[in-house]
Amino acid sequence: MVISDKTLSPFAAPSESRSSLRQALPQILAVCVKNVLLLGFGMTLGFPTILIPSLSGSDPTESISLGQEAISWIGSINLICVPVGCLLSGAATQPIGRKRAMQLVNIPFLTAWLLFYFSNDVWQIFLALCITGVTGGLLEAPVLTYVAEITQPHLRGMLSSTSTMAVIVGVLSQFLLGTFLKWRIVAFFNCLVPVVAFVLLFFVPETPVWLITKGRFLDARKSIAWLRGWTSLNEIELEFQELCKQLGKASDIGIEDPGTARVPKLSRSEHLRLFVAKSFLWPYALVALAFFLSHFNGMQTLQTYAIKVFASLKSPIDKYYATVILGIVELLGSVACVTLVHFLGKRVINFISLIGSGLCFLVVGTYCYLVGVQNLDNTLQKDGTYNWVPTFFLISSAFLSYVGIRVLPWILTGEVYATETRATASGLSAAIGYIFSFLANKLFLSMIATFTLAGTFWFNTAVNLLGAILLYFLLPETEGKTLYDITEHFSGNTKLDNKVRRTGVDNKAFEHDESPL
Repeated sequence: MVISDKTLSPFAAPSESRSSLRQALPQILAVCVKNVLLLGFGMTLGFPTILIPSLSGSDPTESISLGQEAISWIGSINLICVPVGCLLSGAATQPIGRKRAMQLVNIPFLTAWLLFYFSNDVWQIFLALCITGVTGGLLEAPVLTYVAEITQPHLRGMLSSTSTMAVIVGVLSQFLLGTFLKWRIVAFFNCLVPVVAFVLLFFVPETPVWLITKGRFLDARKSIAWLRGWTSLNEIELEFQELCKQLGKASDIGIEDPGTARVPKLSRSEHLRLFVAKSFLWPYALVALAFFLSHFNGMQTLQTYAIKVFASLKSPIDKYYATVILGIVELLGSVACVTLVHFLGKRVINFISLIGSGLCFLVVGTYCYLVGVQNLDNTLQKDGTYNWVPTFFLISSAFLSYVGIRVLPWILTGEVYATETRATASGLSAAIGYIFSFLANKLFLSMIATFTLAGTFWFNTAVNLLGAILLYFLLPETEGKTLYDITEHFSGNTKLDNKVRRTGVDNKAFEHDESPL
């Protein structure tokens, strides 16, 4: 029996000699190591939540005290700095590689945590927040492209969604530690994570895609062998050759492939033209829409101002404990997303997420209107019979948001761009995401002052429900589809169906669809 190169293309179904578990395990381990870095990033996002009440003047032992305008910057200044790092992220990642870029960003993270710990003036707090923001942007391109380039299509959706889960664990850790410890002690404890991430990254390989583009073919073979279950170089040779063909490097390893032309090195102007082509603009518009829905659906601002929101609504649970529960539920939602995306696909779970969270915010907004809570300082005067209602539905909105829409844009960013633009496009996508994140946080207090708390929650409801309608028409199902099929769809050459591929059989990441004429 003769087996062609095409049959054994990269990321095909596991062979008999290598079980599905053995093939998946090294990919899972590599993603887990990468997630330690995201855990540290999540800590930087959760840290302002415990900073805000500590620096609001309520703690008599705290030497730093801020007014409301400065407090609004505490919750958003790091987010507006993230796009700066994102814009540099792709350019920095491509020449040095995904793995080395992920290692280097741990250095400024460690610097920021030490600055928090030793700070004695407000400018040091803001400087540390700026450093965490820029560094958070720098990690986006290497993290997103790393997952996309090392995982098999049938694993990519699940493993990509663990990124958000890792960030939520980081946020939750700050809620938990902030409940029992002073914020400076929390900052000092956080120094441990970038050190651990830096060390662990030595034990995982660089992506074979980047290694091949740099002509490091032996290293690419070793990377594929490691990622396919620590197997021999001989077993992955056909897979390596097919990947070289798809990346236009076949002739460099002595293979003649008339069906795949060698990809010439692009000039700077030719490379820039890739970013005005349909293959970039269409997926970028979709990712931008997903980020807008993710940050204006209400969850972004609830996460940042959770303690003040629960206090204003006289939650039957202590405001700090309620915030911890919120973080736990976000984590559970992320876990549910990891599980469900493989079976239901991205379209269905995001419809559930948007409609469900929209209804939750509708209930909370209506409650605020009926009981007369107009802003975060307008606290209910006494406990009411129905105080559990807003707490229950706010926590429910956290679960539903993280089941889908809070995760979707990050998964899409790693899937929808072509190899030539993926690193830079990932940085640009993350940049627009954090711009929306900054705007959501910065405008939150102004929206409450203009529309009241009820009106702001009703606005979130409208964003969720309108978003579900838009995604119904605009979002193709990418779960289980190959990177090649996805990029061909966004180039306008083919059209993806909305079926979910749930198995690794015939699930090839780089195979061209060569249909007979």
